[in-house]
Amino acid sequence: MADFHLFLNDEEKTYLRDLVKNSIQSYFGGDHTKPEAPESSTLNKELGAFVTLKIDGRLRGCIGNIQATGKLYRTIWDMARAAAFNDPRFPELTPEEFARVDVEISILGPIDICHYPREIVVGKHGLIVSKGGQSGLLLPQVAEEWGWDRETFISQTCRKAGLPEDCWNKVGTTIFWFEAVVF
Repeated sequence: MADFHLFLNDEEKTYLRDLVKNSIQSYFGGDHTKPEAPESSTLNKELGAFVTLKIDGRLRGCIGNIQATGKLYRTIWDMARAAAFNDPRFPELTPEEFARVDVEISILGPIDICHYPREIVVGKHGLIVSKGGQSGLLLPQVAEEWGWDRETFISQTCRKAGLPEDCWNKVGTTIFWFEAVVF
């Protein structure tokens, strides 16, 4: 897998963080207007992305698109609302919680089949494990946040898919990997 390089300057990162907050805030206000396209060519690229919301360091919502379905800025806008209001693991975000939310954005690089799991680098690679119509995804930063080694990371991705933790080395299971720019 080739290293994924995407350069975002500080202004573009700030724009995306503000976009997440504006998306959620405008939803509370009943405004369903979509944002206008920024001038940045990078923010108009078609890339997959996730928006993660945390309160006091604890997950409060995380939703994304693994593959590009539109321009990055629109994906971030839509995923912000999805993470706040449509993550099935949590009730809808409240205005009181919104005031305490920390935002993390992950922009995904290309997704490839990982033929050699021993080459997975914790903190660098995100994983998708798939078998028999079930799949689970963990972003690269998750393994570092939990202090997992490579094998635990792979096993936990299997678990996220609702599969046995050792399924990753069984016939019929596919491991995909990707890199992400996280900020």
